[in-house]
Amino acid sequence: MADPVSTLPLRVSAAPPWRAPLVVGVAALVVLAVGSVILPTFLVNNLIRSFLYAALALTVDLLWGYTGILTFGQSAFFGIGAYAAGLVFVHAGYSPLLALGALAAGLAAAWLVSRAIGWLAFYHGASPLYASVVTLVLPIVLVQAIYSGGEFTGSSSGLSGFDSIDLPLEAWFFIAGAFLTVLAVLAWLFVRSDAGRLLVAIRENESRCEYLGIDVSRYKARLMDTCALVAAFAGFLFACVQMVVAPEYAGFVFGTELVIWVALGGRGSLIGPIIGALLIDTGSAYLSGDLPYIWMLLIGVAFVVVIVAMPRGLAPLVADGVRRAMPRRRVAASVPVTLVAAPAPARERVADGTPRSALSLRGVHKHFGSLKVLDGISFDAHAGELLSLIGPNGAGKSTLMRCIADGAQRSGGTVEIGGADIRHLAPYDCVALGVGRKFQTATVFDSLSVADALRIARYRVAPPSKWKRATTLELPQPALDVLRLTGLDRMPEQPCRYLSHGQKQALELAMVLALEPRTVLLDEPTAGLTKQERTQIGSIFVSLATRYRMCLLLVEHDLDFVRQISSRIVVLHQGRIVMDGGVDDVVNSDLVRAVYAGVSHTGAVNSEGGA
Repeated sequence: MADPVSTLPLRVSAAPPWRAPLVVGVAALVVLAVGSVILPTFLVNNLIRSFLYAALALTVDLLWGYTGILTFGQSAFFGIGAYAAGLVFVHAGYSPLLALGALAAGLAAAWLVSRAIGWLAFYHGASPLYASVVTLVLPIVLVQAIYSGGEFTGSSSGLSGFDSIDLPLEAWFFIAGAFLTVLAVLAWLFVRSDAGRLLVAIRENESRCEYLGIDVSRYKARLMDTCALVAAFAGFLFACVQMVVAPEYAGFVFGTELVIWVALGGRGSLIGPIIGALLIDTGSAYLSGDLPYIWMLLIGVAFVVVIVAMPRGLAPLVADGVRRAMPRRRVAASVPVTLVAAPAPARERVADGTPRSALSLRGVHKHFGSLKVLDGISFDAHAGELLSLIGPNGAGKSTLMRCIADGAQRSGGTVEIGGADIRHLAPYDCVALGVGRKFQTATVFDSLSVADALRIARYRVAPPSKWKRATTLELPQPALDVLRLTGLDRMPEQPCRYLSHGQKQALELAMVLALEPRTVLLDEPTAGLTKQERTQIGSIFVSLATRYRMCLLLVEHDLDFVRQISSRIVVLHQGRIVMDGGVDDVVNSDLVRAVYAGVSHTGAVNSEGGA
């Protein structure tokens, strides 16, 4: 283990992370035990159903509120679990062994369907809209399958009157409530853990997550699987206690109601969807009979008002009001988060002992139909080299960056990173080969803190805990240097949205360096920076190349900046390399001046931007 080199004074409660939710969970179980005795039977019966619906709403909140996956399909998984119990109990009878078999069958069926949904909706490059469309279709298809089942599934009438687990209503009340309580406590621990912060990162910037080496599609599919299993288990309990299953419990309307409950309660808050589901479903039991149409109209109007005027829902709004009204409490004692320098990665060498090419391109092409954006790009770059790629707007510079960092981008040719052909690998696999990409516009996670963003960047190298917050953050020395030089090491708790433009650029660079890359792609990293910030970041780039022997490929328009820091320059024009040589030879050449068609007296190119 390397020696500690710096500390981040992060405000983390010294109490164990599970203490608060455990206390709340135990208190909730006590309330359930008392409530099952003192509450009227009608309310107890309705609350059993509401508890199970609230558990469903919680899964929708994890998918939509935290991860950004708008899903209408949780009702389908609920229906699968319910129908698994109903079909077994109707056609095979009830016994404890058959009940276990029905539960296993329901969970297995839900998992298989979720796997299919993940394959259809979460493949690399899929739009987030695909998941919404696929999950919207799922309950419609499932209901049609139930209708087509005839007497076996009960068709439109469903299944009822079957034998089930013989427990008093009070016991079912406690079981359903305990199920919701345990689920809420586990969800609370997860979303506040280091691994749970990835949900927010995916919601805010899925592309940046992939270029940090995270297989976002796989992560979302696993989350969908987990939520599907929870929904199926809730459906199984519902069928056992109600002893009736019907197509509407698996239908699109019910799936949409879940989304409405989450939106009204407050997505991304956990407690909001639970309260929303409990209040609306219980209220429906009392009011829908007397005001069947007006009640639904009121729910619809409230949904529209919340979406337009309060997109965060009611729970966050109430919480903010309570915090403003209550006197400010003293902040918990700080626990320093130690930054530890990670061991430097070994550099590969070929048989004769010379360094292997960090980056090698051979005949790289990119075309859109008949339009050739890149035409036969070939060059090598080595460790310790800062190679600048210059050219006018539309030359294909940023397109070339994409072809290096994403194997599916190029139309032809080969790209090798550290001697390994990237073939058609996704960005997260290219990161594993040793490439890191910084975008032209700084891409950070606005809702996360500086420390959380850096932890996300270390996800591939050092997988975080799923249930707690770590007090040690291991970063490679180059990332530590960037943090110190820019002062970010003194503001770990600062939300990224409050950082200045230059600080966001520095944080994104530190996130890329946290990946421990051998090759770093920098797409116009000085855009929008002040002269002082340009000088600062230039010294960082030189240090990365000379001190840490990284290979840097820089896209830049400011020729003065390029001249000061580069070891070599490649000139790109109309998708082809027109010059490749030393700094002075290229910058002072007539060819470069002709390509740019106008240079200011300082040597800075008049136009800004890039292809």
